Amino acid sequence: MTDSAETGRAVTSEYDDYRPPEPTRRGRRRRDGPPREPDQTDPANQSNAGGGAGSNEPPSSTTDGEFDSYYGRPVVKAPPWEWPIGLYLFVGGLAGGSALLGAGAAVTGRPRLRRNSRLTALGAVSIGLPALVYDLGRPERFLYMLRVFKPSSPMSVGTWLLTAFGTAAGVAAAGEVDRMTGERLPLGRLRPLLRVAECAGGATSAVLGGPLAAYTATLLGDTAVPTWAASRKSLAYVFVSSASLAAGGTALVATPVRETGPARALAVAGVVGDLVATRRMRGQMHPLEAEPLETGSAGWKLKLSEGLAIAGGLGALLGGRSRPIAAASGLALAAASPLTRFGVLEAGLESVKDPRRTVEPQRERLERRRAEGVVDDSITTGPRQTGGRPDEPTSSERAEQPE
Repeated sequence: MTDSAETGRAVTSEYDDYRPPEPTRRGRRRRDGPPREPDQTDPANQSNAGGGAGSNEPPSSTTDGEFDSYYGRPVVKAPPWEWPIGLYLFVGGLAGGSALLGAGAAVTGRPRLRRNSRLTALGAVSIGLPALVYDLGRPERFLYMLRVFKPSSPMSVGTWLLTAFGTAAGVAAAGEVDRMTGERLPLGRLRPLLRVAECAGGATSAVLGGPLAAYTATLLGDTAVPTWAASRKSLAYVFVSSASLAAGGTALVATPVRETGPARALAVAGVVGDLVATRRMRGQMHPLEAEPLETGSAGWKLKLSEGLAIAGGLGALLGGRSRPIAAASGLALAAASPLTRFGVLEAGLESVKDPRRTVEPQRERLERRRAEGVVDDSITTGPRQTGGRPDEPTSSERAEQPE
């Protein structure tokens, strides 16, 4: 016998704090004979049925049209992500878009735009890496993720992607710094080698810029958080468009208007892509899954982001050749991007608080698949096509039937 049995004390856990008090048992226990069925006319038994006042079970999910989870706790546990992750999402997009813009400026012969874009890319990734390490808690955890490369893990792919991008962006920016100082860096005979490496670094960072801006959407969509999981088909397009806003807007602020043609084009394309992708994303989601994107603090941020993006895009398109208008438009575009990232982050964290956003969309998708006749996969269960009777209950229906 255990110590608890010997002492007569019950073993408890932290979950017993959420358990309703058990009813007082009365009468003797029958030692023989079949179990006695409860009398449904007995008020005591009626109060215990369906999670009543004396029942150990939580209230039924259909009582009074309200849904409740196990002891009122969330169905899905929210990831412990705070503002450093939101900052990381933003600067990752800014770095990727700026690297792509810098490569275009190098090809078209725009030295000021190339320099500003390369320095912006390096500065953004230099902020994003500490933000990620801060969220991880210890720097060695980031190094541990570099021990192996797992293509099936978005976090592993992102870690390697961030490391490779940062190295390439650093080499490209080193050449710009050397020119800014009048070639006074103590390089000696290594300067020609730096020029070659600078071109390679700029091209490599441009190639990795798109994946860097989009992989964070895969990272969010790969979770069980209702709003993020439901948006996984379109969230990457939203994040890439948001990265175009950030890179184009920053270039409009820091670069003379005679060289900002590619930046204006990238910003306008980002605005169009952001508006289209956002509406498509919401249209693909269940109303309960999309609700956090439209209400509360997250909804306010996303609405403000949309307004700033439209205003900045119109300013860049119509008045981008005026220095004051270009700068104001760039500030609006650059501010719209972090509002989008933080809004999506907060919406996901908010979506796990209501169990209905997890259960009800799953039920509707399951019923839709059953109605379409999809019964031969691990998601939908139904009568077997061979050897089973059409009226035979499914495994889910058998689980719901009382014993």
